[in-house]
Amino acid sequence: MSKRGILIGIAGGSGSGKTLIAKNIYGSLGSDQVVRICQDSYYKDLSHLTPEERNARNFDHPEAIDTALIIDHMNALLNGETIQQPIYDFVSHTRSSEHTPIGPHSIIVLEGILIFDNSALRDLMDIKVYVDTDADVRLIRRLRRDIIERGRTMESVIEQYEMSVRPMHMQFVEPSKRYADLIVPEGGYNKVAIDVIKTKIEALLREENAG
Repeated sequence: MSKRGILIGIAGGSGSGKTLIAKNIYGSLGSDQVVRICQDSYYKDLSHLTPEERNARNFDHPEAIDTALIIDHMNALLNGETIQQPIYDFVSHTRSSEHTPIGPHSIIVLEGILIFDNSALRDLMDIKVYVDTDADVRLIRRLRRDIIERGRTMESVIEQYEMSVRPMHMQFVEPSKRYADLIVPEGGYNKVAIDVIKTKIEALLREENAG
């Protein structure tokens, strides 16, 4: 029987520093055995809607995410298989017809604001990390990312933050930190927390190799 992979979930508010923690884990343990998966790749395809209807959608609600596909893909990766990860266009809110092949890898790092919301997905995780960062820092980071990387205007980012990001954070994201094994303040700049996570992963790997 083949060894099962290890799944690390990294949750937290938008702009909290989840990606930096994931990248630090990726860099510390080696890219040959670690793969980083972002929940953002699994937004539901909205190509059947008009551009106006797409823009009106709440992208910070769990219903915006294709969680069933994430679960299928995590199970496949944990079993040593290769997945075809969707490619999502944040400007048009649609999925590309192309996919990114990923796997096999022994360690999967899944990051996203809502990955702790679903109990079936949580149950697959060996380590659950919540990144806890002040709201003003998160907003500044989101502004910078959405304007530079996603072609948004400052006005649209602020409006979305007020209308959906903040309310959904309070309703779904913030409460989900009760499921975390480790709560990390200050995101990826917390070197002690990164070292603790890395040590735990290495212990899990030793257990898997000894099994």
